[in-house]
Amino acid sequence: LSTVPAPRAAAILAWLSPEERERVLRLLSEGVARELRDLLAYPPNTAGALMDPRVFTVRETETATAALERLRDAPGEVREIYAIDDEHRLVGVVPLHRLALASREDRIASIVDPAPGMITSTVTREELVEYLARTGLPSIAVVDTEGTLIGVLRHAALVGAAEEEALIDLQRMVGASVDERALSPIGFAVKKRLPWLNINLLTAFLAAAVVGLFESTIATVSALAVMLPVVAGQSGNSGAQALAVTMRGLALREVRGSQWRRLVFKEAMVGAINGFAIAIVAGLGVLVWSRSVGLAVVMAISMVLAMATANFAGASIPILLKRFGQDPAQSASIFLTTVTDIVGFFVFLGLATLAIQML
Repeated sequence: LSTVPAPRAAAILAWLSPEERERVLRLLSEGVARELRDLLAYPPNTAGALMDPRVFTVRETETATAALERLRDAPGEVREIYAIDDEHRLVGVVPLHRLALASREDRIASIVDPAPGMITSTVTREELVEYLARTGLPSIAVVDTEGTLIGVLRHAALVGAAEEEALIDLQRMVGASVDERALSPIGFAVKKRLPWLNINLLTAFLAAAVVGLFESTIATVSALAVMLPVVAGQSGNSGAQALAVTMRGLALREVRGSQWRRLVFKEAMVGAINGFAIAIVAGLGVLVWSRSVGLAVVMAISMVLAMATANFAGASIPILLKRFGQDPAQSASIFLTTVTDIVGFFVFLGLATLAIQML
């Protein structure tokens, strides 16, 4: 723990119970223990918890010679040099080459550049991911509410935050708890997953009820039962693609304000065009298999309508959940599955009922 970066050490300690954590901290040197306690005091998944408090700083009134002497004596690798004022507030960043080429009596204030990035310690991981995507900076200075420099967030921590955010969204989309790990106890995993599986069971019964409405049609043309999974499966996959793109747009703040209308329209059009292409192949396949032109036409039309609707739902559902203050990653996939199954079954069987004489 004394040799690894402070954010990593704090992350390791965070997994321990409070008693174990305190016992380990007492075994460390006073300086390292104080750094780790400060990091652990910040709320989880914030810039304060992820930052490295070990920052090399120079005062703006300091001479270049004095700064270079301290830099030579600095332990470990110095990746960035931050300039601060007498109140320890961040002034800017000092490029290493400029410091090396400065005259002996040049003041730091004369060679400092504005800090390219600066965030407060309370910024959340989701906001960090957005910031990383927007700026692409290798490091970001972390300050408190008064502008005092308290640490630095480096690229590895930012990428780790982005990966963790993506993994959390992935687990939530399929109804798994963000607290669950690969080797979590069986009882814990069951407790976290079962509620969402029960909700999914309810939505499956809703889709089954739609099929029940067309029982007489299926009894007349049994081939319809064979085709149902094809329509539902294709629309579900198409909707999942739209959902993934929309979730990414929401996570990275690519979709703002009135742009949601443009996104939903785009996804609906993509679904319709893809549906038309798939409809040609599916229609020909059904025609060869069943030798029924009517069934092939019903399949083709159903595919276009179902996939366009699925894409519309895949883009709309997470936006609506976000609008009503809900986490889109938590339940969007379950709502999408319900919509794609119900719409796919209803459109296909409804058209088949209308064209029953042609089948």
